[in-house]
Amino acid sequence: MTINLKEKERLDELQRNGYRIIQNPEKFCFGMDAVLLSGFTRAKKGSKVLDLGTGTGIIPILLSAKTQAAHLTGLEIQGESVDMARRSVAINGLEEKITIVQGDIKEAGKLLGAASFDVVTCNPPYMIGQHGLVNPQAPKAIARHELLCTLEDVVAQTAKLLKPGGNFFMVHRPFRLTEIMVLLHQYGLEPKRMQMVHPYVNQEPNMVLMEANRGGKSRIRVEKPLIIYQEQGVYTPEIYEIYGY
Repeated sequence: MTINLKEKERLDELQRNGYRIIQNPEKFCFGMDAVLLSGFTRAKKGSKVLDLGTGTGIIPILLSAKTQAAHLTGLEIQGESVDMARRSVAINGLEEKITIVQGDIKEAGKLLGAASFDVVTCNPPYMIGQHGLVNPQAPKAIARHELLCTLEDVVAQTAKLLKPGGNFFMVHRPFRLTEIMVLLHQYGLEPKRMQMVHPYVNQEPNMVLMEANRGGKSRIRVEKPLIIYQEQGVYTPEIYEIYGY
């Protein structure tokens, strides 16, 4: 098919099934956190999956390659990202498997229907408020700071969207771990699996991967730490496997 890229856009290879994704580096490009979340997420054959704040659709596209989910939906509020995501879905021939919806996470339950999904994923904004922001309207700022939705918005809507027994997968920052645990428990999403991500084996974690279950019993498994680099510029075998190299 003909690939029409707009000004400043580029087409990146994803190392999975020959899939590619359209991105604009001046707006926002997906990072390692999204790739790690796609590797941490489990979706059974035939399941319906929703990605909240999908950006340019990276997580649904990767999950379509890594899982046997029946259908994946990406919800995104920013029009430019929605447009890029939909074109990426088309380029990869995934129109029957992935739907990109434009809308607000805070209205997700009304937009997409309560108890409609087996799995919900989210790579939410990590930073609280507008501290240090030059342009709060910029796409990068919206992706990184809680300007349009908060962690509680994400958790509250996920609790509405998941079927009973459904699973929520999220990547976040360890400095907010207490808040994450409290909110999940508050909204009936019981933490079931957690993995800390460390840049190097001798450094403290800078990401946390979390799985929670709607209505699950209180019991969590802490997996062994995931280390990104074995030395400067060289990924560990686990990271190469997640990336598909």
